[in-house]
Amino acid sequence: MVLKVFNTLGGRKEEFIPMNEGEVRMYVCGPTVYDFTHIGNARAFIVADIIHRYLEYKGYNVTHVSNVTDIDDKTIKKAKETGVSLQKLGEKYTDAYLEDIAELNVKKPDVNPRATQHITEIIKLIQTLIDRGYAYQVDGDVYYDILKFENYGRLSGNKAEALKMGARIEVDPRKKNPADFALWKSEEQGESAWISPWGFGRPGWHVECSAMSTKYLGESFDIHMGGIDLIFPHHENEIAQSEAATGKPFVKYWLHNEWLTIDGKKMSKSLGNFITTRDATKKYGSQVVRFFLASVHYRSPVDFNNTNLRQAKSKLDTLLGTIKNFEALNEREDQTVENETILQEVEKAKQRFEEAMDDDFNTPLATSALLDLTKEINKFIESHTEMKTEAKRKIAETLRDLVEGVLGIETKTERLEQTKLVDDLLNLIIEIRQQMREGKDWQMTDKIRNKLQNIGITLEDTPKGTRWKIKV
Repeated sequence: MVLKVFNTLGGRKEEFIPMNEGEVRMYVCGPTVYDFTHIGNARAFIVADIIHRYLEYKGYNVTHVSNVTDIDDKTIKKAKETGVSLQKLGEKYTDAYLEDIAELNVKKPDVNPRATQHITEIIKLIQTLIDRGYAYQVDGDVYYDILKFENYGRLSGNKAEALKMGARIEVDPRKKNPADFALWKSEEQGESAWISPWGFGRPGWHVECSAMSTKYLGESFDIHMGGIDLIFPHHENEIAQSEAATGKPFVKYWLHNEWLTIDGKKMSKSLGNFITTRDATKKYGSQVVRFFLASVHYRSPVDFNNTNLRQAKSKLDTLLGTIKNFEALNEREDQTVENETILQEVEKAKQRFEEAMDDDFNTPLATSALLDLTKEINKFIESHTEMKTEAKRKIAETLRDLVEGVLGIETKTERLEQTKLVDDLLNLIIEIRQQMREGKDWQMTDKIRNKLQNIGITLEDTPKGTRWKIKV
């Protein structure tokens, strides 16, 4: 079967043919670490993770890079508001992000570069753009001249001339064109700054991703992913910078996931209508959240609400319950045991699953194939108490490959029960410790905190109560 993907660059489905046979290099825009990630952010990471997993299932050797933006306008603003250094702010929320994606069973990327650790590469890229006539400096700032790049706008449809004439952009008389964007920003009082050929300052947001992606994946690579809100200006500007600097095509396939909404409106921190990833997993369970997001096509908007999550939980319970009951079947080596019918149903479901995933990663149809299979497995279980050992092994392997390997849903119920037990025990410890705090038994409350710290569990006392986390 041929894998086809919807390429935003061109706006159509295309056969997926990587640049190097058997290898896929992919870059995913990671979080800006000024706060906890919300579940809308997590959708992008889960989508990328499922695509990564399916490409490996297809036999590709995948190199997955996802950055951390720890220096930009938002991180600087939050550092000033809280009085925390930019470094400590970045470390806090980077650790939180890694905890969140681990909780959602998202594979940690092969490389997780941070912008502040790649200033040298960023400066080198900017200097190349200046040398080639695509960028200019003024008063310690460096801007990209979008009119110099002939194909500007081919990803988003926002053409340079139209932006020059009519864009609602804050006017800066120092720019050649209103839509020219900053590659380097001169130092402002109280901000973190690095020395450069243009004086002390910091990088612009867009140039960070170009520098980091090309360092680890090369000047041209296969897949670039992110939410649709990043198409313009971020990804458009990445293309302009990277191709102007190298003279080569930057990315072959651009994949973008749709928004997650609440009450029909885009989930956004600026709008205040968001739920953090950790609050969502605590309320609904990480498995349910992941399955819910996996059961919707990545290019379709979806509303995050109680009704949709309850439906996802019901389907997930059916899937996992069926797998558990199947595993409980007795095994026999007797060749007279009849298993051909159920083996055929499993093979049909596997084929449907692969056909769905080959059609632009159609996870709704893929999960539907698995849920239909549960009906057939349950019918078999109703009339059979045993199964041929080899047949059971094949079916278990197929379920494991599709459910765990591709969708990333943990099927080992023992582990899930252990996880819940840990949650319950820690919540009990926190409750007892809170009673000690109210009784002002500070010595014992500190002792509990320190003992937990020694085994890798951190307690954080907040106005909303005590939270715990495992250090990643």
